[in-house]
Amino acid sequence: MSDFPEQDVWLAHRVSYGETDAMSVLYYAEYLHLFERSRNEYIRSNGITYKEVEAKGFFAPVRRAECRYRRPVRYDDQIWVRAAINRWGRASFNFVYEIYNLDKSFVHADGSTEHALVNREGRPVPVPDWFRAAFK
Repeated sequence: MSDFPEQDVWLAHRVSYGETDAMSVLYYAEYLHLFERSRNEYIRSNGITYKEVEAKGFFAPVRRAECRYRRPVRYDDQIWVRAAINRWGRASFNFVYEIYNLDKSFVHADGSTEHALVNREGRPVPVPDWFRAAFK
C-alpha cells in the first residue's frame, strides 16, 4: 500500500459494460467519475452529505483534476476506489485517490482533485471550522 492519509474510505465497484470503450477497457473519463463517487462516500462516511454542505450555502467545485493510468481496468473487473483528503488550504482542499484491483495487490490508477470552497455567488470563502472538523 502507498503512503496515504489514514482517514480514508474504500468504495467497492464492479465495472459495467457501459463504462468501457470499444476495447472493453474502462473509459478514461470514468476514472474521474469513480473519484467523484468515492469522494461523496468519504464525505458521507464522516457524518455529513454534500447535499447538507450545499444547503448551508457552501459549494466545492473542482479546480483541477489529475489521473495517472497505470494498468487498464476492464469490463466486469471488481475494483476498490480509495479516497481521502490530503491537504487543507484557507479556502480549498485536496482529495487523493487510488484504484486497486479486487485483492488490493496493485494500483490501476491514482489521482487527485483540488477543490475551491465558494459561496452561492461563486466567491471563495474560508473553510468553516465545522466542515474541517468533520474530517478530523
